[in-house]
Amino acid sequence: MTAEPHVAVIGYPGGIRVRSAWGGSGDGAAVFALSEVGGSLVEHGSLVSPTYERLCRAELRIETPAGPWAVRLASPIFDDPSALLWDEPGLLVVGYGFVSYAFGARTGQLQWSHRSHSPLVAILGSSRIPHVIVQAEIETFAIGADGEVAWRIAHSDVVTDAALVGGRLVLTSFAGQLSALDPRTGRPTA
Repeated sequence: MTAEPHVAVIGYPGGIRVRSAWGGSGDGAAVFALSEVGGSLVEHGSLVSPTYERLCRAELRIETPAGPWAVRLASPIFDDPSALLWDEPGLLVVGYGFVSYAFGARTGQLQWSHRSHSPLVAILGSSRIPHVIVQAEIETFAIGADGEVAWRIAHSDVVTDAALVGGRLVLTSFAGQLSALDPRTGRPTA
């Protein structure tokens, strides 16, 4: 028996609207039954596994002033896809499962993808830092618009939450401890 897919819609400045639909393992047919007509549709499941059809699936449809586009993603774990519009380089950065993707926000062209060794917790960005922060359970990555890792930090405890607060990257561990990093360099701050 297939569960009802989850659906979320988020609007961004510049007339960009993202509609996400996702489901559990083997629920691809139910998720894709909600597909809308029009624009390009690209399958990226093979970036995760050659047997991506059996994994958890997500479809993101992005409507822009330049026209709609859609992508299909796969994950070995159940996850809600998350997205961040990165204005200056014109990228929509998406996190799903263990992988972050950067798409041209108006075209849908895949610019880069990055795989973590643990599930993603958050995708964060600010106009004050030259990269996005990809927070996974046991590591933090700063990734530039070109897909290059600017810095990376491994953690000794599982990170359950991450936020940009007052010019700092504040991480909450599974044990409830808080730590703060400079989001530009990854160095600890007081």
